[in-house]
Amino acid sequence: MSEWFESWFGEDYVALYPHRDAAEAEHAVELIERIVDSPSMPRVLDLACGGGRHARVLSTRWDTVGLDLSAVLLRLARDEAPEAEFVRGDMRVLPFREGAFQLVVNLFTSFGYFADDESHHEVIEEVARVTARGGTFVLDFLNTEHLFDTLVPYDETEIGGKIVEQRRQISDDGRYVIKRICIRGENTEYTERVRLFEKPDLSRMLEQSGFTISSVFGNYDASPLTDDSPRVILFGARL
Repeated sequence: MSEWFESWFGEDYVALYPHRDAAEAEHAVELIERIVDSPSMPRVLDLACGGGRHARVLSTRWDTVGLDLSAVLLRLARDEAPEAEFVRGDMRVLPFREGAFQLVVNLFTSFGYFADDESHHEVIEEVARVTARGGTFVLDFLNTEHLFDTLVPYDETEIGGKIVEQRRQISDDGRYVIKRICIRGENTEYTERVRLFEKPDLSRMLEQSGFTISSVFGNYDASPLTDDSPRVILFGARL
């Protein structure tokens, strides 16, 4: 049985979400550049790069490689960031040598997609393997506390003349946020399911894999993490 993300991030996803916030990507990379502040950054990995909006900004600063599972999104990424290199692959089995990157970034909640936590641990272990000693891993995830307080159960938006309905809920066991997307009048529905990790969970995974947490923020403006912060942004230094 295929995972939800294998079918969702294709042509329909691109048609329904044709634009993502380019200014937000700029702010994310500006924060990374300011905090990492390394004079030598030979290669950067944009893990789960999607359509390339972060890779475009990263590649203006460093030699950048983007990895994603979606062939459709990788085609967009190559147009969006022609200076970067792109590879199709599974984040649980990275096709790179040990210590290949000085910086690895996983941005805009491109984590937590798998049905079992073992797979999430495998991702972090692989990130640790390909991050050079002294390098940095940046994990940018949703803030679970904020999500619980602000979850919108239903909304609808007109996109390209179609009404797109989105229904959101927390799973009965409290471990996942689930979003169902359908086009009104069409017999098509997609599901997104993201594991709800809190900051201590994420920190523990990083530390168990050989990182030490060097900085924590609640948004791209470098504000401190609170329950009201929209994001959890962790900087892990590779030991």
